[in-house]
Amino acid sequence: MMFMKMVRVLVFGLIVMSTALQAQESSESDQTTSAGVLDLAALDDMTGLLEKLRDRRVVLVGETHDRYDHHLAQLEVIKGMYAQNPDMAIGLEFFQQPFQAVLDRFIAGEIDEQGLVRESEYFERWRYDYRLYRPIFQFAREKGIPLIALNLEAELTGKVSKGGIESLSEVDRSRIPQQIDRSDDAYKARLNEIFQHHAHPEKRNFDHFYEVQLLWDEGMAECAARWLNAHPGSRMVVLAGAGHIIYGSGIPNRLKRRIDGDLALVLPLGEAGVDPTMGDYMLVTRKQTLAAQWSAGCLS
Repeated sequence: MMFMKMVRVLVFGLIVMSTALQAQESSESDQTTSAGVLDLAALDDMTGLLEKLRDRRVVLVGETHDRYDHHLAQLEVIKGMYAQNPDMAIGLEFFQQPFQAVLDRFIAGEIDEQGLVRESEYFERWRYDYRLYRPIFQFAREKGIPLIALNLEAELTGKVSKGGIESLSEVDRSRIPQQIDRSDDAYKARLNEIFQHHAHPEKRNFDHFYEVQLLWDEGMAECAARWLNAHPGSRMVVLAGAGHIIYGSGIPNRLKRRIDGDLALVLPLGEAGVDPTMGDYMLVTRKQTLAAQWSAGCLS
């Protein structure tokens, strides 16, 4: 509970933006800064956030993958929502769908953490320090909360990265979402900006990069929706990189197409600053780091 006291919540609706953020035309001499005003003394706390989330069917909580404090904040959201209603699941970007049975066996107590890491091929497929997520896994196992493997298998997205969706066989096509929405131009533009910052973009194919991102987001949304539609009275917390959640254009809008119920977007405060259109709430945490990385053999 100590960490909970260190988390403050920025409510996007409470940010007071300057008039320059409104689409008002002015001469150069009349132009003002586009800075917004954030009253730090008015920041909400985790208790206040959880009350606002009470009626949301799905809460998507973003992360920077290697930030331990982000994962501790995610855990506090999970604990708070579980206390409100234990009928819930946790959707995870960092496990791939073919390994769902491994997560089920872990929650059922049939395998331990070493078995989870080994049988899900965690280090081969995700690679981030397992300890970053360990408190979340332990809480889910203790409370019997289903863990849902959201991501498409890397073998599929790897093929798309090389040859695009059109290169997939009929068998592979049957394993990807049949609904793929390409209508969000702002989403595509943001991905293009990211692509241009990659090393040697001229040697890579943006269309293939874009299709991989689409498959990740549509695939995770479809998988989450499948569980939610099979459990109409349940809620879900989705844990994923902030890039899959921000502006609602990754997972959220694609999930909303497929289910009934309201969503909430909770993001960590990042280096890009604050834009009221990013999401609904922003978690302000104090950076915490782990000791040197170790392997699965250190689990006990």
